[in-house]
Amino acid sequence: MSGLNKGIRKVEVAIKWDPSPAGQPPTDLDIVAATYLTSDPHGDPAYVVHFDSRSPDGTIYLNRDSKDGKGFGWDEVMTLELDRLDGRYARVVVGVIIQQRSAHRTFVGVVNPGLRIREGYTVLAEDDFGGVLGSTAATVGEFVRAGTGTWDFHPGIQGFEDDPAHFTRTMGQAHRP
Repeated sequence: MSGLNKGIRKVEVAIKWDPSPAGQPPTDLDIVAATYLTSDPHGDPAYVVHFDSRSPDGTIYLNRDSKDGKGFGWDEVMTLELDRLDGRYARVVVGVIIQQRSAHRTFVGVVNPGLRIREGYTVLAEDDFGGVLGSTAATVGEFVRAGTGTWDFHPGIQGFEDDPAHFTRTMGQAHRP
């Protein structure tokens, strides 16, 4: 029966947070996704999708973007159409960055953050970033192409204390215990 496994096909990554208290600079969280080639699955990303971009083939794109958390429900949403992603890609690592433009902020300073990763109606992961309160960015999971060509999900929140540009270059490196 294992030949009937379709794997993960199309995923939605969503984050939400409440606006900053009155008198404080707005809080801006961004979802990012980095793709890695089969030839170098833990090296430099082939490309990174974020608030100002989409994948070259249109398989990874941002549906909703918020700069202040004032949306209704999920403030920022990204779709990953893994079943359409070219076979030369072996991994997609997803992360969340706190923009540092108006003030230095870590997850401890974000009001009511939340994360949900789902395929259709099936929730693959949920989190509140409570394990990475001192971080300015975090990877939230990765999708890995199996030998059969299907995609598997590996959940896990790992915090980083890098600026956004450095984070997107290093977010897919092999995790060290």
